[in-house]
Amino acid sequence: MPYDALALAGGWLLPLAFAPFDFPACAVVALFLLFVAWSQASPGRAFLRGYLFGLGQFGFGASWIYISMHDYGGASAAEAGGLTLLFTLFWALYPGFAGWLAARCYSGHPAFSASVVFPAAYTLADWLRSWFPTGFPWLQVGYSQIDTPLAGLAPVLGSYGVGWATALLAGLTLALVRLRRPQRPVAAVSLIVLVGASAALQRVDWTRPAGAPFKATLLQGNIPEQIKWQPEFQRQALETYLGMTREHWGSPLIVWPETAVPAFYQQVETTVLADLSEEARRHGTDLLVGIPFYDRTLDRYYNSVAVLGRTAGFYFKRHLVPFGEYVPLRPVLGWVLDILQIPLSDFAPGSADQPPLVAAGYPLGASICYEDTFGHESLANLPDATYLVNVTNDGWFGDSIATHQHVQMARMRALETGRYMLRATNTGITAIITPKGAVAATAPPFQKAQVSGTITPMQGSTPYILWGDVPTVAGFCALLGGLAWWRYRPAAALEPRATEHDA
Repeated sequence: MPYDALALAGGWLLPLAFAPFDFPACAVVALFLLFVAWSQASPGRAFLRGYLFGLGQFGFGASWIYISMHDYGGASAAEAGGLTLLFTLFWALYPGFAGWLAARCYSGHPAFSASVVFPAAYTLADWLRSWFPTGFPWLQVGYSQIDTPLAGLAPVLGSYGVGWATALLAGLTLALVRLRRPQRPVAAVSLIVLVGASAALQRVDWTRPAGAPFKATLLQGNIPEQIKWQPEFQRQALETYLGMTREHWGSPLIVWPETAVPAFYQQVETTVLADLSEEARRHGTDLLVGIPFYDRTLDRYYNSVAVLGRTAGFYFKRHLVPFGEYVPLRPVLGWVLDILQIPLSDFAPGSADQPPLVAAGYPLGASICYEDTFGHESLANLPDATYLVNVTNDGWFGDSIATHQHVQMARMRALETGRYMLRATNTGITAIITPKGAVAATAPPFQKAQVSGTITPMQGSTPYILWGDVPTVAGFCALLGGLAWWRYRPAAALEPRATEHDA
């Protein structure tokens, strides 16, 4: 049917709004097409159209999953293709659920549903996808607007607030089309107010300096994944980072990427790391080093960041990558490990109440790999943390769109919290990001490089630090719950509603 095709086309269009394509208007157009397809559809048909939208969204926008599994995970072309298909089929359920929910809460007034119900249902489904069952926040629509006026909402309502505003733009545009001429000024004024208020919020400085600026250096060793864990190359990988470090002893802070040391902390603690830590102390430098850690007492392995130099400490990764660092529902899904050949794929999660690390004289909020894609988890050490550090190894993505999407999400974390974000990667994209979400300095991907720049530790709280996603999510739940109650109240059973029939 034509409306089914509209939904599928909208899903394919949506990824163009994100990096590296960076056409943010495509997000509004994509959601406009989806909302047209949902209009007056039955719950079953709305689910189908949302699902078709999701197939396009993840089939195109997350196609890099195939590269991770085939090029770096050891899966054959058929195995990687099959797993990527299953991945897409599963995550497409979320926009499908959004369509079903929107139809269930349909108000009977097309313009009201387009501008109120549809944006709320779509954003609520995006939030649900960020944590259930394990969380996959990639391609959430708010990230596509990091360089638009709507980004002004990020320090107040977070990425979901920005995503809701994007969906609201699409819904108000549809309302303009559907409303009679005398009613259109209301929708037009709402559009102007939304964009204008968001733009005005961009001018607000939510945080302030906590101390003097200092120099930070981020190292990008560009060690190929294919050889990184081979015993004969481990020493070479370590020497690469040691040599780069010694070139930058003038920096109070030097950051190595995730698992930059291809050995457990205990294997090199009294040799290489002890000598490096002493050398760092002599030069007045603190090092943040990505390294696996083995707890002999608990017999557990952790993906960690160690602080060496003037201070000492550890951060153990909390949110692990499914199938990359652990296997969810192992009795059921353990067969996936028989296909993938990923080293260190059985980590344990760190505790949720870890204190902030201290480096260069200031507390910081550390994250590893894709932990920086979860806005609520980045608040764990705030407002105490004065800057953010993410160490990652995006080499698993190859030269794909995923690396660009990932740094776009890191920019949102900096903007939401009003802190600098230091992002050290193995192969790219290594970057220093300002509290306004702008990239201040970056290194070319897939090259041995370093990024140095001056950052300022920040203090204070943005509204998002204070309340997180609670007001946004609670508001959507209350709105949709109230509409559902109103529609299904006993008196409403006798009221007619025109919808399409289920296919």
